[in-house]
Amino acid sequence: MTAFDLSSLDPLLPSPLRAAEDERLARHGVRLLLKRDDLIHPDLVGNKWRKLAPNLAAAAGRPVLTFGGAYSNHLRATAAAGRLLGFPTVGVVRGEELADRPLNPSLARCAADGMRLLFVDRATYRAKDDPEVLARLLERAPEGCFVVPEGGSNALAVRGCVELGRELRAPHGRAGTDADVAVDVVAVACGTGGTLAGLAAGLGPGQRALGIPVLKGGFLGAEIRTLQERAFGGPAGDWSLDERFHFGGYARSTPALDDFADDFAQRHGLAIERIYVAKMLYGLFTLAAEGTFPRGTTLAAVITGRPDVPSSPPGRPRPEAGGDGVGAVSTVRSSEAWVRQPSAGFSRLGPANP
Repeated sequence: MTAFDLSSLDPLLPSPLRAAEDERLARHGVRLLLKRDDLIHPDLVGNKWRKLAPNLAAAAGRPVLTFGGAYSNHLRATAAAGRLLGFPTVGVVRGEELADRPLNPSLARCAADGMRLLFVDRATYRAKDDPEVLARLLERAPEGCFVVPEGGSNALAVRGCVELGRELRAPHGRAGTDADVAVDVVAVACGTGGTLAGLAAGLGPGQRALGIPVLKGGFLGAEIRTLQERAFGGPAGDWSLDERFHFGGYARSTPALDDFADDFAQRHGLAIERIYVAKMLYGLFTLAAEGTFPRGTTLAAVITGRPDVPSSPPGRPRPEAGGDGVGAVSTVRSSEAWVRQPSAGFSRLGPANP
């Protein structure tokens, strides 16, 4: 099996589109569909598959170096791809001080999947796009590394996400799809903006994409425009952002958001991921209550991930959150040789470091 033969992993594409009847939306004349990208693959979940697949095809079996924070879904997906497809992975992790601590569950999963973790200070991490900084990082990685940016968002990833939009063009009715009506608005949670940039380009006439950023700062619009320029040569599709629903920033939450997520799970039998998906759905319900969507609107919400239950190393059953941990795992400090450090085991993930 080669790194560019991703079809061997048997992804579920197109991902299912399911109706979610909810009287809180129905009273405003709004219908909700769930685009279940979380079902594409058990380890390369949702938009991580769509963004990683074209990058891994370009890497063609070379080692992959990429970037993320201590709780990065992107790092976990990249590490899983390396394990499944047999290529080395290196994760540059924000926070040099983390090298002296037990690995959190997210980083323990990366290391158990064979990823070498290179911890760097925050100043270095912020400058990771500087050619000189990147060259120094590559000196500590296997020769010939293919570099994938933070979150996987580059022109390749954006073009990979175009298919998500195409899958949501009307009419529906393909296998695995409950909905047979046209989608008016497609909503997605945004971190680095790559998914929204591609999604909008793939939608048809009269459809628009709505992004719900999960980080505060107001920078994402410019990032999306830049990504579309690099991927398509200019703006593509009809899209907008509503930046009110970050709940304090990445991995931050409030009792109101937690209550909403718990209630949604009880109503629809679907536990929702808190860092991205819960914020996006909360935003949609709020916008509907505010009268933002005309009566008769059909919304499609992209479910980009699952509640975190780390996957198991090969040959071991997948543990539930709070279950047994893994054994010793490989890490690396930014200024030392490869070292070994015990994992922290599996538990529910807490907030990311600021």
